[in-house]
Amino acid sequence: MFDDIRKNKRKSIFIVFGFVLIITLILYYICMAFDLSAPLAITIALAFSILASWASYYNSDKIILSVSHARPATVEENKKIINILDGLMISSGLSHKPRLYIVDDKQPNAFATGRNPEHAIICVTTGLLEKLEYYELEGVIAHELAHIKNYDILLSAVVTVMVGFIVMLSDIFTRSLFFGGGRDRDNDNKGNGILMLIGLIFLILAPILGKLMQMAVSRRREFLADSTAVEFTRNPDGLISALRKLDDDPNELKVANKATENMYIVNPFKKNANKKKKASLFSTHPSIEDRIEALQNIR
Repeated sequence: MFDDIRKNKRKSIFIVFGFVLIITLILYYICMAFDLSAPLAITIALAFSILASWASYYNSDKIILSVSHARPATVEENKKIINILDGLMISSGLSHKPRLYIVDDKQPNAFATGRNPEHAIICVTTGLLEKLEYYELEGVIAHELAHIKNYDILLSAVVTVMVGFIVMLSDIFTRSLFFGGGRDRDNDNKGNGILMLIGLIFLILAPILGKLMQMAVSRRREFLADSTAVEFTRNPDGLISALRKLDDDPNELKVANKATENMYIVNPFKKNANKKKKASLFSTHPSIEDRIEALQNIR
């Protein structure tokens, strides 16, 4: 587990630098397409990419909570889930209790976010609280605590915000082309032309790169979080039962989007969820059957 934590921290650093590079090239291409000078274009591109990276690191939790329309949990309304979290804090070994948030939605689901265990957040839907029994809820909360302890939350949050930002840039460029934006004058600087070409390639491939990055972050981490959750609860049956209920629920999670889908304990888009034995090539989550089989082997 400690090796995985160290790997996650290193991956987060590499991913941030990778996204800075990609966003810089995309923004550079967009600026050059609007006929800005090369020095001004690279200055704007670097400034925005560094700012986006800083914002995704320090404000990813606020951005994700805002997008999810989450509200803080209260003792008066959410005493059961708060008690479950308090009980799991001892077995998890975490020294800082995550803040608990609620999303008003019928689909039972949950996610964890934050840049580190000291600034972590667990968010659950009202559907989860209404439809799951005590030990099932315990399994889900333990799963999210595992993501926090394993530092999956930083990796997931950074990828979520950065992917959303890249997709937004792609959309801006598409609209600019539609409204006639373009670069008409010749560019004598071959270096600038190469950078523009690379930026264009990243811009076109941005949605695919984002999806691949989410897949790389999510799949293995879900298996590890499941097994770590069982270490916390000593009860694989609770999480197994919860996963089955979450998978069988027909409701769509209205606040989820393509950038945040990898964060949830199960795929929030039921139409895209793969209920076969194996997950599809572009699935952000392993199949529920594979996860249940892995949990049953822990017995």
